[in-house]
Order: sequence, then C-alpha cells, then structure tokens
Amino acid sequence: MKTADVQKLYQAFVLPTYTQVPVCLVKGKGSRVWDLEGREYLDFFPGWGVSALGHCHPAVVNALKHQARTMLHIPNNFFNIKQAELASRISEESFPARVFFCNSGAEANEGAIKFAKRYGTDTGRYEIITMKRSFHGRTLAAMRATGQDKFHEGFQPLMEKFLHADFNDLDSVKALVTPKTIAVMLEPIQGEGGIHVAKPGFMEGLRKLCDERDMLLILDEVQTGMGRTGKMFAYQHYHGIEPDVMTLSKALGGGMPIGAFVVNRRIKKEVLTAGMHGSTFGGSPLACAASLAVFKTIRKDGLLAHTVRMGELLSAGFDKLMDKYPVIEESRGMALMAALKLKEASAPYAQEARDQGLLINATQGDVLRVLPALTVSVKEVRKALGILDRVFEKLSGKKEDCSCSTH
Repeated sequence: MKTADVQKLYQAFVLPTYTQVPVCLVKGKGSRVWDLEGREYLDFFPGWGVSALGHCHPAVVNALKHQARTMLHIPNNFFNIKQAELASRISEESFPARVFFCNSGAEANEGAIKFAKRYGTDTGRYEIITMKRSFHGRTLAAMRATGQDKFHEGFQPLMEKFLHADFNDLDSVKALVTPKTIAVMLEPIQGEGGIHVAKPGFMEGLRKLCDERDMLLILDEVQTGMGRTGKMFAYQHYHGIEPDVMTLSKALGGGMPIGAFVVNRRIKKEVLTAGMHGSTFGGSPLACAASLAVFKTIRKDGLLAHTVRMGELLSAGFDKLMDKYPVIEESRGMALMAALKLKEASAPYAQEARDQGLLINATQGDVLRVLPALTVSVKEVRKALGILDRVFEKLSGKKEDCSCSTH
C-alpha cells in the first residue's frame, strides 16, 4: 500500500475534519519518524506535543506492555491502583489536589467548566471569562470558551455565558467581571493562538482578583504541562501562583490518550459528588501506567533541566535567524514551546520545511510553531535550525551566511 492508497480510503470513509498533508507516518523513534515510503523526518511538532518524550519512548512502551498483560480496563465504580497512584503523583508534582481523569484536553476543560458552574450554583454565578486568541478544545463548552470566532462559526446558538478578555491585560479582565462571574480561565502560554506567554504581573493580578471575588482561577495546562516550559507545570514559573483548577492532557500519557482536571484541596466544598460527572474510559489502568512512566522518566532523566538547555539553544538559533531574515518579525516562547512570527503567510515555510525533512506547525496564518520532544538532542536542534535556515534562504530570497546553520 502507498500513501495515495491510504488517501483514497480516507476520502471514501473518513470525515474530512482535518487539513491533512500527503504524508502517512508509520513508525517513530525519539524525534524521528518515517512515512510509508520510508522517508525519514525530524519531528519538531510530535502530535501537538503529545509525544513529549519522543515517539515510542522505551519507558512508556515497557509500562504499556506490562500493564496490557495484566488489565486493560477497569470501570470507575471499582478501585484502580494505577489511577490512585497517578492522582497522588500529580498532586505531589503540583499542589495538594484531587483529580478527575478523562481522555483528552477538551474533556478536561469541559469538566473544569462544569466544576466552575456547579461551584457557582449556590450564589447564582455562571459566567466565565476566557481570553481572546485562546484555544480550549472542540467540544461545545470548550469551543465556546475558545476566544477565536473562527471556531464558533456554524455552531450557533453558542453556549452561554463566556466573555473574552485581552490576554495580558488585567484591566480588560476586570471590565468583564459582573456579579455573575464565577471563574477566569486561561492558558499560561497560548499555544494555538501563536505562543503568547502570560506576564507575571498579569498572572498575579488574576490570582488576586479571583481571591477577592471568590472566583476560580482555571489554568489550561493541556499543552504547557509535563515539563514543556522547563518546569513540570507552567504556573510554577510565577511566584505565589496556584490555580484552583488545572487541566492536563497531551503529554500526560506519553502518547496514550488521557486527560485530567486537578482541583486544589483549598476548595473545601464538595462540588461534584457521585453521579454528577463521569467518564467510561477515563483513568484506565493502561493510560495511567503510561502517565506514571512519563513522570518517572522526566525526573529520572533530568529532563526539566535538559529542556531549559535545549530551549536556550533553540532560542539563540531563532534569534540568529531573525537577525538574518527580515521576514521574521519576532521570536517568542519559553523553553521548548517556541514560535517565529513572520511578516507573511507561514504555511509555505512549514511545507518547505516538511519537504526538507523537518515537521513543524503553521498557525494563526503567520506563525511557525515548534514543540520538540523534551528528549531532543543538541545535534537534532542544530539540524532543525540548519533546515530552517535553508527554508528561509529559499523562500525569503535573502542569502547570507548564518552561524546557526549546520551547512
């Protein structure tokens, strides 16, 4: 079978909900993947950050093999050792918490929204403030929370009531607060929105505002969590900041589908009790075993410090590219969550990079985004920078020597 044959099957039997590239990936190891025709790529956008340990990390594979021989699924009305251990580990790595497990980031955000609305029931509060350019998922509530009109088109009437403030503008948030407001929800770093990092003063102001108004601060760490920013969770970069609710997914399972929303124990009220929320597959022993292996590997292999070092190398390379090519307007991000903002459309650059063997992402029309595996090597970062140098040299028309290149 060839890629063209797979495409025909998709055209006949799969709903066309994704903008797909004509590549069929069949094998992955670390930061490398191979397509059906045997071509190798350097993957700097592994599954939107899902494969944060790289593809098929041995620790995750071994955990899955062992668990698959024992028990694949346990219904959630029985106790599940792996789920209990994982909830404890998440709390240990973040803040004293209790955890609800699901299967995806959208489900985690749905659960957090549901939790907030239930929390506000006694006081008649239900409005949630989110941010413009945000992205929280594709389900109805998560889509509505997303502060981008393009995701809302065709799905009216939309769920009420979500209000969208300007990211990094505390006054914009305060202007939307009403007696009905129950929560503020945001990503510490907007991912799909183009890699915008929350400023310390903004986060501190939101925490103070929520404390003063008895509102919940919900942090969507679906993309920023699990070491992506050089700390286990991005909120840990901000002094004195803890969320009331944190949502996780993507890298949490090292390639396995799992999500969670994490509720701070300082919330004493029992908000969701038996029968109010559930998930058939949430927190399966298989997914939890994989997630425990991810946590263990990040700590055992020193991947947080490694992520900081590789992020510095990547950022320095991006700065050199920006100095060389006027088409690059800005380099932004944190550690291994980085982007280049261009002065023109970014899609042709992502396509050319793919043609040259590098997988990256184009978002927001003019942004190139990368989320390399936390296990990425110095050699791989330099190779990616060399490919990008050749891509910009070819497409931008500016030809000069660049010390960030490997050729």
